[in-house]
Amino acid sequence: MSLASESALSAFGKRLATLLEPGDVVLLSGPLGSGKTSLCRAVLRGLGHCGEVPSPTFTLVQPYDDDGLRLPVWHADLYRLDRPEDVRALAFEEILEDGVLLVEWPEMGDGELPGPALCLSISGTGGDVRELTCLLPAAWEARWERL
Repeated sequence: MSLASESALSAFGKRLATLLEPGDVVLLSGPLGSGKTSLCRAVLRGLGHCGEVPSPTFTLVQPYDDDGLRLPVWHADLYRLDRPEDVRALAFEEILEDGVLLVEWPEMGDGELPGPALCLSISGTGGDVRELTCLLPAAWEARWERL
């Protein structure tokens, strides 16, 4: 899927937010500057979050549980993990009981992340155009058609 601008990426994220359900895991891959955090920001806006959405690079996980939010969201950035096993300390399984997990740099937690997950890969850091590649688990196939 081609997203021609930052506003197209944002619109996609807001549409994606309408499809999220408790227990969903969305993995976002792509090089630095590809739009992973921008997409997370758009998803959070689509769920009703009005505040800031900083990249959780240094905090690793940023929880969002505002009163106006349709679902609790945990936004994780695994870029700084030393070992995939470090993911276990983040207790993502507990988070998924009633919320959604958005994970940037999932390859850093290889083999330790909960699943099945919707895997989105964003490419393109020059200009505004982004290419989005999706790997859909069975639970997402019918929902994806509504995008």
